[in-house]
Amino acid sequence: MNKMTTTNSFSVLMSVYYREEPKHLEQALASNLINQTLIPNEFILVHNGELTPELDAVIERFKKMFPEILKVCNKKFGGLGEALNFGLGFCTNELIARSDSDDICMPFRFEKQVKFMVEHPEIDLCSSWIDEFEKNPGDSTLKRLVPETPEEITLYAQTRCPVNHPSVIFRKEAVVSVGGYQVKYVPEDYFLWIKMIQNGSKIFNIQESLVWFRFSPDTFKRRGGWKYACDEVKTQINIYKMGFIQFPILCRNIFIRFTTRLMPNFLREYLYKKYLRNK
Repeated sequence: MNKMTTTNSFSVLMSVYYREEPKHLEQALASNLINQTLIPNEFILVHNGELTPELDAVIERFKKMFPEILKVCNKKFGGLGEALNFGLGFCTNELIARSDSDDICMPFRFEKQVKFMVEHPEIDLCSSWIDEFEKNPGDSTLKRLVPETPEEITLYAQTRCPVNHPSVIFRKEAVVSVGGYQVKYVPEDYFLWIKMIQNGSKIFNIQESLVWFRFSPDTFKRRGGWKYACDEVKTQINIYKMGFIQFPILCRNIFIRFTTRLMPNFLREYLYKKYLRNK
C-alpha cells in the first residue's frame, strides 16, 4: 500500500440529512473550505436522503464557490454508517478526513493532521481532542480527551471509544480493507476502530483540540433509549467474539452502557459532564 501523499492531496467526507440546521451546516462548510490554513482538494458531501430547500440552498452556494472541490452524491436515506460507506466510494485520495455537518473545524486542523500523516506513514488513523460547545465555540470548558499512543489507545479501546470521530483522518485502504463502518447498529464508528486495530492498523491521537463539537440536550437524548442500549450490547458481544476483550470486561461494559442508555436524559447528561469529560 502506498501511504504517501502530497501536502494538500486529501479528501473530506461529510454526510448531511434533513434535520440539520442550515446555519450549522453553513458554519461547518465554512470551517472546512474557507477558514482552514490547508484546504482539501476534494470534499465529498453525501445527501443522506432528501434535504430541505434551505439546506439545498446552503450547499448550492458552496458548490458555486468551490466547483472543483465540492462534489455532492445523493443516497437514499439510511444510517450514518451507510452514508459514510457510500461516500467513501467517491473519495479519490488515500487520506480522508471526517467532518460532521454541525461541528466546526479549528483553522489549523487539516494542516496539522495531514502533516502528521505524511510524516508518519506507519499510522493509519489520527484523531485529536475536541472542545465542546452549545451555541458558540468557547462557551463551554468541556473537552473530550483521548490517549495518545497506539499502545495506550488499544488498551483504552477495551472499555471506551478510543478516538473522537469528528476529528478523524485516516487512510482509505485501511478502512475499506476491514469493511468500513458498522451499518446494523450504533455507534457506527467504535466497532470500526477495533476492527482496524485487530487488523494491524496503528492509531494516534494528537494531544490538543482540533474541532469544536456541538452538543445540546438533544445530543444526550439521541444517545439514549431502548434501541441504542440494545445496539450497544450487540456491539460489545461482537467485540468479545472477535477476542478483543475478555468476559469480565464484556460484562462490565454491558452493565455500564446498557444502564446509561436507559437512564433519564437529565441524569445521563449530568454523568456525561461530571465523569466523562476533561479526562
